[in-house]
Parts: sequence; C-alpha cells; structure tokens
Amino acid sequence: MKIVIAPDSFKESMTALEAAHSIERGLKKALPNAEYVKVPMADGGEGTVQSLVDATGGSLIYIEVTGPLGNKVDSFFGILGDGKTAVIEMAAASGLHQVPMNQRNPLITTTKGTGDLILAALDKGVEHIIIGIGGSATNDGGAGMAQALGVKLLDSEGNSVDYGGGELQRIEKIDLSELDPRVKDVKIEVACDVDNPLTGERGASAVFGPQKGATPEMVQTLDRNLKHYAAKIKEFVGMDIEYVEGAGAAGGLGAGLMAFLSAELKRGVDIVIDAVQLEKQVQGATFVITGEGRIDRQTIYGKTPIGVAKVAKKFDIPVFGVAGLLGEESEVVYDYGIDALFSIVPGAIPLEVAMEKAQEFTERQAENIGRLIKSL
Repeated sequence: MKIVIAPDSFKESMTALEAAHSIERGLKKALPNAEYVKVPMADGGEGTVQSLVDATGGSLIYIEVTGPLGNKVDSFFGILGDGKTAVIEMAAASGLHQVPMNQRNPLITTTKGTGDLILAALDKGVEHIIIGIGGSATNDGGAGMAQALGVKLLDSEGNSVDYGGGELQRIEKIDLSELDPRVKDVKIEVACDVDNPLTGERGASAVFGPQKGATPEMVQTLDRNLKHYAAKIKEFVGMDIEYVEGAGAAGGLGAGLMAFLSAELKRGVDIVIDAVQLEKQVQGATFVITGEGRIDRQTIYGKTPIGVAKVAKKFDIPVFGVAGLLGEESEVVYDYGIDALFSIVPGAIPLEVAMEKAQEFTERQAENIGRLIKSL
C-alpha cells in the first residue's frame, strides 16, 4: 500500500511539512507497513517558499531588502532542490503585514524589495523563478520592482520618479536600456489566482486599494495613475497590459512582471504541482491525503486540496481531506475529487488550544483514517 500525503500549511499552526509528518505518524499506528510519500504543498500564497523548499530538499536564503515604506527589512527566498529554481513570496519583501496600520498608504508604498529578491535570485544563477504575489502593501504597478532591476522611469526633465503609486503620473519615458539582461534568459512564472485588470471598477486600486489604506480619493488618484502608467508601458515597451486578466494582482505587480520580465501568470497551485512533480509522486498510490487549515466552499477556487484531488483523479485514486475547520458548504468539494472530509479538532475548544495542539490532533485523526482504511 502506497499513501501520498500532500497537505498545504495549516495557517499559524503547522507548516505543510509539519502537517505531513503528523498525518504520517497517525497513519503508521494503524498501517505500519504502508509506503508513505510526503509532498508538502502550497497554492502560491503564504508558506509557498517553505513548502517548495521542504518538498524538494532545497534551502532558504535570508537577505535584507527594501521594505514597502523604503526602510530596510529582513526577507528571504528559496532555492529548490534542483539548484536552478528560485521561489519568492512578494509579501516577504513588500507585504501588508510589514506596514503598521497607521502608516498604510499605497501612494508611497513600493515593490522595490520584490525586485531586490529577484536580483538576489539572479545572482544565484537560477534558470527559473516562481513568484507568489499575494498579500501586497503596494499599488505601484510593479514600478519599484522594475526600478530595482534597472528600468528607468523618467519624468519630463529626465529624472527618475520616486517610489509609490502616487508617483506614476509623473512618468513620461520608460528606458529599458539598463534592465538586467539576465531576466531574458530566465523563465518567470507568477502564482496569481485573481483575474482583476489593472484599472477600472475591478482594477487594482478599486478592489484592493482600501485594504491597503487607500481612501476613496486615493483610489481615484491611484487608478488614474495606473492608467497613465499603462499608457506609457504601451508606448515604450510595446505591450498593452491594462485590461489583461491578473494585471491588477498585488496592486498591479502582475502588470509590471508581465511588461518588464515577460512573466507568465498562472494559477498558484498548478505552478506548485509542476514544481514538486506531484503527478509523478501519486502514480501507483492506493490513497492520497490532502488538507489545509480550513476547507469550505472557497476551497474549490484554486486551493491546494482541489489541485491535489484533480491530479489524483487522473489515476482514479481515492482522496481524503483533513482540515482544522470544515466550514460552510464544505461538502461541495465532493464534486471536485475529494471523497471524504475529516476535521482534526476533537470538539468545542478554544481556538488557541486548537492551534497549539494542531499536530497532536492531526496525528490522532490520521490514526482514525488509517483504521478506516485498514477496515476496507
């Protein structure tokens, strides 16, 4: 019997690898002779770097970069086990969690730190960069990222514009002559699970700006500035990105990555599935077990458990899902390849206790799953 264990992280309580270890320990109590294959997973959001590093035997690289407010912050990225692939979470450099509530202002926040991480990855000689772009504090269209990589965004007098979404309207010329030439030789994939365009009612500023501190007046300014920015990209880069699906992700970072780095935007879990070679791992499995902190109706929209289930169903393998919480309409996942759901929480207990004992509870429920399998 071969059992593949492929969970996402359980937010704030277990990494994907810790969850996989806990599931394995529990299953082994009932099925000590089974073969276990652990594949830590992610969907491009928080924890993706750690999961991919764990899944491939890679390493974490720690580095100081420019934070959203222009100050220096401690950050990191991963090099996968192949030594040729880097994985970056933009939030590790340009994330909303790095900006105190009373200082959140997308007119001034920058993605320069994300560009710093890309530069550091290029310095490692990688051939492939995966970038997760959730959780941003920014609304600069990826301008800071581009500037970090050598793109010159110039005003009417030929001076470089400052950082932040509030500066984009000053751009009159884009000079690519000093863009780091190494980006042309690197495949760049962006984990993006939103289809918002750069501007308009569904654009970066209107939809995501308020959570980053934008007032209604700021939203109008930022949207107008991004429209101007898109026009200058079309004029000087030759790419019309204003209404491309995903261009508005991460305050327009999606647009900047496409325009300046020829990046491809893809569903996050699909990128991870390819990176960890999940299809190869599940071939020949008797069962697949996946999970994450919460499984509910939203799980069917690009979350890890459904991505794993789709791969398993290519080979008609039964899939069990485990979660800290089975939320509203969680049963909808049964229509998307998951055969049974199990909550790890043993009863009505305080949230802090559930999180503190998550590994213990997961192991206990995994033993129950193992005993069920044994009885089949």
